[in-house]
Amino acid sequence: MFKTFAFAATALTLAAGSAFAAPSDDARTHFQAIASGDTQIVMRAYADQAQLNWVGGPLDGTYATTDAIRGTWEKFGKAVGPLKLTIGSIEESANPKGSTVSANVVFEGKMPIKVRYVLTYREGKIVSETWQIDPKLNVALAATAETAGKTATY
Repeated sequence: MFKTFAFAATALTLAAGSAFAAPSDDARTHFQAIASGDTQIVMRAYADQAQLNWVGGPLDGTYATTDAIRGTWEKFGKAVGPLKLTIGSIEESANPKGSTVSANVVFEGKMPIKVRYVLTYREGKIVSETWQIDPKLNVALAATAETAGKTATY
């Protein structure tokens, strides 16, 4: 009986851990979904009233509905195809009301797209996203305990 209880407790702990991923992990998943052109995974990260601010490039603008955001990611995916993803520095700030993740990211296809990314999460969903194209952005892989021994290129 104890083995059954221990197994159930372990399974519950693992399930809870995966259900409550850190916002920086959610951001990495979001970036990878963008790079692979998986709009369905990209869209499940957004809250109902989310806003995407795209600064620079042909998609420059503010998108304030999930339909508008979906359309933007579909256009982007069709225009660039699958991309190689490199995540440089990534930082997370949090308090009880929400979290903000900022990152330097490069999406590489025909040409590199260097992006300064800022995502704001509330209740585990993106409520605000800023995609700032920055051709001069330096995206060096951060050597932290989290990334030591791992590559952040996907």
